[in-house]
Amino acid sequence: MASPTVINLSGSIPVSCFAWNGDRTQICVSFSTPEVYIYQKQGSSWDKIHSLLEHDQRVLSIDWEPQSNLLATCGEDRNAYVWKLESDGKWKPGLVVLRINRAATCVRWSPSGEKFAVGSGARIVSICYFQEEHNWWVAKNIKSGIRSTVTCLDWHPNSTLLAVGSSDFHVRLFSAAIKGVDKRPEDTSWAESSQLRTFGSLLHTWKSEVDGWVHDVAFSPAGEVLAWVSHSSCVCFVHSSDTSKILSVHEHSLPYRCCMFANENLLIAAGHSCAPNLYKCAGGEWKFEKSLDSGAKEQSGSNVNSAMSRFKKLDLQSREAASDVVLKSTHQNAINHMVALERKGNNVRFSTSGLDGLIVLWAMQV
Repeated sequence: MASPTVINLSGSIPVSCFAWNGDRTQICVSFSTPEVYIYQKQGSSWDKIHSLLEHDQRVLSIDWEPQSNLLATCGEDRNAYVWKLESDGKWKPGLVVLRINRAATCVRWSPSGEKFAVGSGARIVSICYFQEEHNWWVAKNIKSGIRSTVTCLDWHPNSTLLAVGSSDFHVRLFSAAIKGVDKRPEDTSWAESSQLRTFGSLLHTWKSEVDGWVHDVAFSPAGEVLAWVSHSSCVCFVHSSDTSKILSVHEHSLPYRCCMFANENLLIAAGHSCAPNLYKCAGGEWKFEKSLDSGAKEQSGSNVNSAMSRFKKLDLQSREAASDVVLKSTHQNAINHMVALERKGNNVRFSTSGLDGLIVLWAMQV
């Protein structure tokens, strides 16, 4: 594991969400405010080159489509925007017709780049696509079975299946195929094509043994495994070959907030323990493999002891007295977001952001 690269754009202001452009030379960031900023790498520094100011409440999620170079943002103002870079060098927002009455919590472009999904506190997932004749973005809503706020989304590689996690402790798998936008769905290991042709079909529902709202959900690169992390400090896996069986790994640590697959047999998870950890599948069983942060490896467990000691000091003493506590991990506070940079052969690169204001680039060989 190579030494991580640390980017500090805001001092100690927490990074709430971020996304990279296609060639990874620009990064779009929100700092828990209505404003969204785009930074570009200039030598060894990152310079702010654009400010996107259409939202009037806190931005909760960002996703950057690499093929079309379109940015999607959503937030507490119940709105989602698609931003397009015009010929004059300015980003122009396009309003998405969501028809929701609660915050838009998460946004994800499909792998095809033809549509994107928006989750919300209205217990709705909006599948958004562009209508050429009206020159705007419209949405078809999925409501079936969702009983609480949608917290996370991830697309299957075929751009038809959508995994949805929510604060009702469940993960659900829906068909999100839109006639006229998507090609005719084919059979998958998760569902037959006849099921996929009906938009909004609830194909599977899962709930782990220990209750906890779902923080993040992820498909493996081939789409054969689905994983999620929850506030119950549990990592769960479902294989398409047996959708009735949930493989749970219970961690005696602080909860994870985000996860992604390095390949079909390796999962990276990170969260309140402040360091990314690796899970490996061997013989059909998923187990904790190691911490990916060399500093965190020096401690027992997954950096939880130092994190807990810091929280205790913050509780028992003044915040100023505890401000000199330095963790051995690269991140000095909870990791709240993770974005893949590259999966090529044995090389995997990914990035994380945290409540410490840092964005960290990681590189590993698998």
